[in-house]
Amino acid sequence: MSVLVDKNSRVIVQGLTGKEGTFHAGQMIEYGTNIIAGVTPGKGGQTHLNRPVFNTVKETVDELQADTSIIFVPPAYAAKAIIEAAEAGIKVIITITEGIPISDMIKVKNHLNKFSCIMVGPNCPGVITPDEAKVGIMPGFIFKKGKVGIISKSGTLTYEAADQVVKQGFGISTAIGIGGDPIIGTTVKDAMEMFVNDSET
Repeated sequence: MSVLVDKNSRVIVQGLTGKEGTFHAGQMIEYGTNIIAGVTPGKGGQTHLNRPVFNTVKETVDELQADTSIIFVPPAYAAKAIIEAAEAGIKVIITITEGIPISDMIKVKNHLNKFSCIMVGPNCPGVITPDEAKVGIMPGFIFKKGKVGIISKSGTLTYEAADQVVKQGFGISTAIGIGGDPIIGTTVKDAMEMFVNDSET
């Protein structure tokens, strides 16, 4: 088992057609992540990286049963994108965007309390369950499958921790980069509770 993401996660990319979204989605697809679609308002009906593009998150939930989103949306629009994902019924929202205004994130955090979803980030490297799903920007080759759970605020320290775990002969169940911003969706305590409740970690 694992937490947050696995091979069955039905992942969409909000901001797929942008430069960052395109690059990192390509890397995630190459890793084997089940990316089923992208969302870019105004570009619905197109395809990008051989994936359909929709105007809204709700369309991906209704038509493709999307349950996980990764967000590569500019800071000014990121809060709106997070709220759209939650309101559409996405269960796991991973926000890579950095530089989102704190005032926006306070509103987002309060709004998300109304929904049964988990947000990771913002300003984070994402989440990886080795050999199953990489929903983030981390270099996948560092992570080998095993039973150690990793939680980190820093992207580079996440990779360093994974490297050290693997060098000691262990592997990783899931690594969660929670992000280093003042207002984040998943805290160290939240992530720790997920791992405590996971029989495979």
